[in-house]
Amino acid sequence: MKCHTCCFTGHRLIPKNEIPLIHERLKHTIIDLIKKGVIYYGSGGALGFDTLAAQTVLELKKEYPQIKLILVLPCVSQSAKWSNSDVLTYEQIKSKADKIVFTSQEYYDGCMLKRNRHLVDNSSYCICYLKHKRGGTFYTHNYAKQNNLQIFNVAGKD
Repeated sequence: MKCHTCCFTGHRLIPKNEIPLIHERLKHTIIDLIKKGVIYYGSGGALGFDTLAAQTVLELKKEYPQIKLILVLPCVSQSAKWSNSDVLTYEQIKSKADKIVFTSQEYYDGCMLKRNRHLVDNSSYCICYLKHKRGGTFYTHNYAKQNNLQIFNVAGKD
C-alpha cells in the first residue's frame, strides 16, 4: 500500500492571490501520480494547505473514482479553537473522506509531530507547499527526504 500512497504537508497560511496557482499545481501533480498508480492520499486535516489538498482530492475523485482520501488527524479535538466556517469545511471534508485515522485521542505536545510522522511513514510520495525553512512543514519535508519519499513542492521551490 505504501508504494501507492502520497501524503501532503504544507503551511497553514497561503496568500489568497496564490491559491489558484497552488490549486492548479496540486491538481496536476496528483493527476501525474494517479497515472503512476498512486491511489491513497493522506492529509493531516489542518487549515491551509492540508484543507486545499483534501478538497482537491475530493474534486478529482469525480474523474478518478479509484482514488481515496485518508485523513490522518492528530487528535479528536483538532478543530476546537477554529472559526465556525473552518469547522464547517473540516466537517464536510471528514464526511467525504474514505478513511479517518486519529493518531491520538487527546491533544498533547507532540501530537502534530506524531501525525506528520505517520503520514510520511506510510507514504512513498509527498506533495508539499513549502516556502519557509522553519516549522512543522519544514520538519515534515526533511523527514520525508530522509525517508526517501519522492517530493513535489507546489510552492515552486525546494
